[in-house]
Amino acid sequence: MPADQTTLNHTARVLVTVTPQLPADAALRRYFYHHDRLAPQLRRAISRCVFNYYRWLRWVDTKQSLQKQLDHALHLNECFVRDAKSVKPEALAARAVPEWLTAEIDWPEAKVGAVVPNGPSAAKDNRPYPSEAAYLRQLQREPALWLRARPGKAHHLAQTLGHGQTSQHAPDAVRYSGEKDLFRTAQFHEGAFEIQDLASQLVALAAAPFPGQTWWDACAGEGGKTLHLADLMQNKGLIWATDRNERRLQTLKRRAARAKIFNFRTATWDGSERLPTKAKFDGILIDAPCSGVGTWQRNPHARWTTTLDDVRELAATQTALLHHAAGSLKSGGRLLYAVCTLTRSETTAIADAFTAAHPEFTPAPLQALGSSLPALTLWPHELNANGMFIAAWQKA
Repeated sequence: MPADQTTLNHTARVLVTVTPQLPADAALRRYFYHHDRLAPQLRRAISRCVFNYYRWLRWVDTKQSLQKQLDHALHLNECFVRDAKSVKPEALAARAVPEWLTAEIDWPEAKVGAVVPNGPSAAKDNRPYPSEAAYLRQLQREPALWLRARPGKAHHLAQTLGHGQTSQHAPDAVRYSGEKDLFRTAQFHEGAFEIQDLASQLVALAAAPFPGQTWWDACAGEGGKTLHLADLMQNKGLIWATDRNERRLQTLKRRAARAKIFNFRTATWDGSERLPTKAKFDGILIDAPCSGVGTWQRNPHARWTTTLDDVRELAATQTALLHHAAGSLKSGGRLLYAVCTLTRSETTAIADAFTAAHPEFTPAPLQALGSSLPALTLWPHELNANGMFIAAWQKA
């Protein structure tokens, strides 16, 4: 349905506040904070309007008023929803993503498969590849909302929330398609679920920790993967959760309290050689800061603010994080590297370079994800989720 004038006007007011320093999602949060009486339905309409605008940015005439640009973007989106093939692949390649991306991604071939193996040991001529066109079409769709239920409770959560569908890829994943404010549901306050993308859930599953082990979630952020690791460890053993941002760690603690998770401790770590602890770990997860190309379906504004220089700078950070953390692994321990991006510089290049520089680490198969390969690229259109790269090693 076309947006009404009220929605267009509110959205235009949000867009004029967007800057490289204040991205679209932050601008929305700030606008809703100052307009706290807006109805939930109107808030959803404004948010969708903002994100659709950035998906179709290169199709609109920026010389027109913002309201007319928004109206055109919404019209394009409606046509696309009715028939995704109404937009030619050539137009998507030219307009849906920045020019620099093409040279940074090993675009898959046309053959479609469940997940796309990647990394130095993969045999390219035998691998299942989705098409570039399918990937680009996925970027233009509204993203799915994924929840992670507590262990063994996915079907129950899907039934009690309503509008929920479980996934074959992760045992506790639920795709939610309803309109409830999930943060106000009884299930959320009881700690029955976390909002977590399906690709992120596969990272913790790939880590495959055991109860009683000691793990380090080195770039824990607000703790989504820390809490998942804790559930997989049955709240036993110990997880060190570190991040350079203390505020994020405080959010982690609040989430853990709601979920009744307590087998963790937190510390700040800036990624340098000065480690937060002298402890040795059975497993280390480095969910490294990255360019976020894998999240461009959910965050289309980032397509137009992320640069190739950002990718190169982040690749240097990722390399340093791996080198600095690797020494904290016990013999026989498991090291996992994950980034929600698809650029070669941050994925296969990082994994290949680490393997070459550390002969004491052997690439380890991602058996928990049903793969004999040590690295996987998860493509958005295959999972209906974020794009993700995962690589694993075992220390001799």
